[in-house]
Amino acid sequence: MKRPVLAFIAAVLIWVLVASLLDRGLRLFLDGYAAAEPALSFTLAMMVWRLVVGALASLAAGAVIERIAPGSWRTAWVFGILWLLVFIPTHVKLWHVFPLWYHLTFLGTLVPLVLLGFKLASGQRARRGASPVP
Repeated sequence: MKRPVLAFIAAVLIWVLVASLLDRGLRLFLDGYAAAEPALSFTLAMMVWRLVVGALASLAAGAVIERIAPGSWRTAWVFGILWLLVFIPTHVKLWHVFPLWYHLTFLGTLVPLVLLGFKLASGQRARRGASPVP
């Protein structure tokens, strides 16, 4: 019971950390991003990169769940669904700011990407022949 709880907490921390670090990278390396961010006046390329950041953060969160609580699909599902519920109010508030495809892409891929990160990490463990941590 401890491992799934720790995995859930770690997934939250990893998602926020990865998203924050990559967002800082966008500010540094994507022309105009830092200026566009306060007003959320992003170009198409900027919106796509923001979606990539969210996707990578979701994959990392799923992977960390598998690493800490191997085989705990339930934890990955619960995290993905609760994380989706966390983001829905934000997207509803910003519904008029971004195009529909942006909201649907982010929200619609959140749970599947967490599960994919979990699956990829479990496949990697299986390929190495490592057994789940007791």
